[in-house]
Amino acid sequence: MTLAVETSRDIDESEPRRARIPLMVALALTWIGAMIAIALLATIIAPYNITAMDLRSRLSLPGHPAHWLGTDELGRDVLSRLLMSIRISLLIAFGATAISATLGTTLGFLAAHFRGLVEQAVMLLADFQASMPFLIMALALLAFFGNSLPLFIGLMGFYGWERYARISRGLAIAATAQGYAGAVRQLGARPTRVYLRHILPNIASTLIVSMTLVFPEVILLESGLSFLGLGIQPPMTSLGNMVGYGREYLARAPWILLAPAGVIVFTTLAVSIVGDWLRDRLDPTLR
Repeated sequence: MTLAVETSRDIDESEPRRARIPLMVALALTWIGAMIAIALLATIIAPYNITAMDLRSRLSLPGHPAHWLGTDELGRDVLSRLLMSIRISLLIAFGATAISATLGTTLGFLAAHFRGLVEQAVMLLADFQASMPFLIMALALLAFFGNSLPLFIGLMGFYGWERYARISRGLAIAATAQGYAGAVRQLGARPTRVYLRHILPNIASTLIVSMTLVFPEVILLESGLSFLGLGIQPPMTSLGNMVGYGREYLARAPWILLAPAGVIVFTTLAVSIVGDWLRDRLDPTLR
C-alpha cells in the first residue's frame, strides 16, 4: 500500500515537469504551427490570385471590405500575396535546411570514418566555406546562372553545412571512442549501418538543435537576396520579394512592407526561441 502511494506520488510529480512548457515557447510553437498550416493551405485560403489586379482599388488601406490587408501599387491583394509568400519562403527554408544538414552530416561522417587526407580535405572545405561571405558568393552565382526555385533552394542548401560537418565529425569520433560503435562493427555491421543506425540516433538531438539555429538564418538570407532582386522572381512571390517591392511605397503605403516584414521577424524569433528551448532540454550538461 505504501509503495503504491509513493509510486502514484512520483507519477503525479513527474507529469507537471513533463508538461511544463514556458509561455514564450508555447507561443512560439503556436506561431510555427500556424505558419506551417498557412503554407500547406495557402492556395485554399487565399481570397484572390496573387497576380489578379484591381487598379480601381490600388493602394487601398488595410480594413477594406474586399482586401483585409489592403492592396499594393497594382491593386493586388496583400493578404493573398502574403499567404503565398509564406509558403514559398518556408519551402525554401525547409528545403535548404534539409540539404545543408544532409550534406554536412554526410561529410562529417566521412571525415570521422576515413580520417587522414579525407578528414583534412573536409575540414579545409569547411574552413573555406566559413571564411567566405555566403551572401557575396550567392549574389555572384545567381547573377551568372540566373534564377529558378530549384536552383535557389539548392544554392541556399550550401549555407551552414560546415557547422553540421564539424558537429557530426566530432560526435562520431566521440561515439567511436566510447566503444559501442566499435562493438557493433566487431559483430560484422557495415560502416553505413553503424553510422545510420547507431551513431546518428545518438547525435540527432544536437543536429536538430543546429537545424533550428540555421533555419531562421536561411529565412533572413532568402529575404535579403529577394530584397536585392536576385531571389524569387515574379510572378512568384516570397516574403523578401514583398519587402523589396514595398520599400518604394514605404511613405505612402507602409502596409505593403510591414505585413511581410512582421512575418519574417516573428517567424525567425519563434524558431530561435524553440531552438534555445530544445538545446536546454536535450543537452544533458544543462539539466
